[in-house]
Amino acid sequence: MARTVARVIVDALSELGVRQVFGVVGDALNPLTDAIRTTDDVEWVGCRHEEAAAFAASAQSQLTDRLGVCMGTVGPGSVHLLNGLYDAAKSRTPVLAIAGQVPLSELGSDAFQEVDNDLLFRDVAVFRATVTDPDQLPQLLETAVRNALGHKGVAVLTVPGDLGDRELHHDRPARFSLTTPTTRPEASAVRRAADLLGHADRITLLVGQGARAAREDVLALADHLAAPMVLTLKAKEGFEGDNAFQIGQTGLIGNPAAAGAMHSADTLLLLGTDFPYRDWYPEGRKVIQVDTEPAHIGRRVPVDIGLVGDVGATVRDLLDQLSAEPARADGARDRGHLEQARKHFLSWREDQARLADPTHDKSLVGKVRSALDNREHGIRPEALAAAVDRNATDDAIFTSDTGMATVWLSRFVEMRGTRRLLGSYNLGSMANAMPQALGAQHLDRDRQVVAFCGDGGLSMLLGDLMTLKTYQLPVKLVVFDNRRLGMVKLEQEQAGLPEFGTVLDNPDFAAVATAMGITGIRVTDPADLDDAVRRAFATEGPVLLDVLTNPDEIAVPAKPTVEQGWGFAVAKMKELLRSHGDETQH
Repeated sequence: MARTVARVIVDALSELGVRQVFGVVGDALNPLTDAIRTTDDVEWVGCRHEEAAAFAASAQSQLTDRLGVCMGTVGPGSVHLLNGLYDAAKSRTPVLAIAGQVPLSELGSDAFQEVDNDLLFRDVAVFRATVTDPDQLPQLLETAVRNALGHKGVAVLTVPGDLGDRELHHDRPARFSLTTPTTRPEASAVRRAADLLGHADRITLLVGQGARAAREDVLALADHLAAPMVLTLKAKEGFEGDNAFQIGQTGLIGNPAAAGAMHSADTLLLLGTDFPYRDWYPEGRKVIQVDTEPAHIGRRVPVDIGLVGDVGATVRDLLDQLSAEPARADGARDRGHLEQARKHFLSWREDQARLADPTHDKSLVGKVRSALDNREHGIRPEALAAAVDRNATDDAIFTSDTGMATVWLSRFVEMRGTRRLLGSYNLGSMANAMPQALGAQHLDRDRQVVAFCGDGGLSMLLGDLMTLKTYQLPVKLVVFDNRRLGMVKLEQEQAGLPEFGTVLDNPDFAAVATAMGITGIRVTDPADLDDAVRRAFATEGPVLLDVLTNPDEIAVPAKPTVEQGWGFAVAKMKELLRSHGDETQH
């Protein structure tokens, strides 16, 4: 078999363990897709939009810690990759994008569809290069892959249309030897951190994704310090189930127990997190931060001691130091801070569970009931999320669209067992849940994959429902159909603005799915909710569950401000007056 540029690239992907490549065929990609066609263990997944392809590749990378691969052909095809690639970059996961280009002889001539890929991907990629001679391979490919894996980012390799089927003059196989070292902070810094922790009275841990591989060590440290554990959204996976120290999330989607534990602490210990919301860090506390990236230390909150190293190795060193220190002068560490935080958290969860009862509104009386009765306005989104949590398997993979779908998943779906969680939690893109589920399901067709889709997000990349159908991927799409851009609506109302531009004129998504050859189930009555969820999960193949939820259901922030409350009241009054004005005009 001839050693062409395309063959060298595809054989190398096979050696790296890449099993799917996502993209849209055409033009410069034709030699590459033909090489995939004739390769037994690499599958081409033809998507309807390159953005979905990039999201799918990124999802696979995040779930496996291996290289994800997507392709976009000349010009617009490569441009379409950008949003999904930005999500991969912000998620710090290795993805290789193969971008098509006009023939070499046309470069720089403003040819039809010509785009300067090296400039286009400059901001998103840790490495980018254009192949200009076949004999640059495999070295140029090796460099791209090592950068993607080593820097946990996006590498872009551009292949002009007249190079893919050209042969190399040598026969050297690609080599990708790359090891990941374990790093530890300086011993003196660990001693200072241990001394600070040893003298602190109320310690709260803020635990992120970077600590997930060190679960048992982190639990042991929380026990030793009698410290409640606030989880970032990405740390739900790995730390939420069977954890007597966790108290959920802080921030806009969080709960008052977590916010309270942050503010009542005298010392914060940040483990493997770059939690970006500065307003949610309390001021005037002692702060210790552990991260593998020196640039992350102190960029969100002022830090007293920064420990650059792997969380597991660092926590073990801290435990050794703490155990070696003399006992506290005032005796054993008081566990009141932990117990109060857990009590507050469990009480909040009980209150939330009542909201998840579909019959909750029937307990309301008088004008309050008539204003909030979901029999008129839709099913409670809390009830839908809770029903999915009850019926999903303990090894399910969940994806969630940015916005209210993520709020309900955060509050009502527990990452117990070996459940996994993906979302656009750093970029905050719309339309990520369905294509991420597409990538996840390709990894294991027998594992349950559930996408929490907003109606706005789903409709943005609706065409790739057909990709689920084409490949018969048994993804379960749960659509929170509130006919709104719900998070934007909430943002406007909290600022005192009447809702504007957020109403969505949705089709019957279940009927759309049915027309595409996908099982569609539509739910409009709370009494039908549990049966519908069970039926969706029991049905073979892809299923779209379209649930009409209440657009006026809101998620109260963990520490709502007076200004937000007044803003919400003013907005509601403006909406009411506008509604009455509309009625008068008619």
